[in-house]
Amino acid sequence: MHKFLKIALIALGLIGTILWFQLPDAEMPASEAVESTSMSLMFMITYLLLAIAIFSTLYFAIKRILSSKAILVSTLKSLGGLLVVVLLSYILSSGSDVSVEEMANLGIETTESTIRNIGMGLNVFFILMLIAVVLMVGPGLKRVFKK
Repeated sequence: MHKFLKIALIALGLIGTILWFQLPDAEMPASEAVESTSMSLMFMITYLLLAIAIFSTLYFAIKRILSSKAILVSTLKSLGGLLVVVLLSYILSSGSDVSVEEMANLGIETTESTIRNIGMGLNVFFILMLIAVVLMVGPGLKRVFKK
């Protein structure tokens, strides 16, 4: 399978190279350039390569996780920690940060649930960023003060 995948990727690369030289000129209007066959085929190749990358990443990651009990336990602990961060972030988001009426006046239809989900996403980002900074800076500071 590995050899087949290499040959397929080389073939797709060659096809992409040929299509690159058949792309419309820069002078062509964008509305016409998007409709060209070579552009459509290049998008299809891109989607195909993205699907191959996603499939192979998931396949090899799951294969590796299931290969060892220690790795499986570590992965489940990490997923549990992420779930705790998401739940904490959802609890911390209020949903009343932005007025639904003001958003409607701006022409943006939204609900309190949508605002709460956006707040949750921002809280997840900030908490994970804080954890990452602490994990990067912590050992460095520990070494500095230990000497």
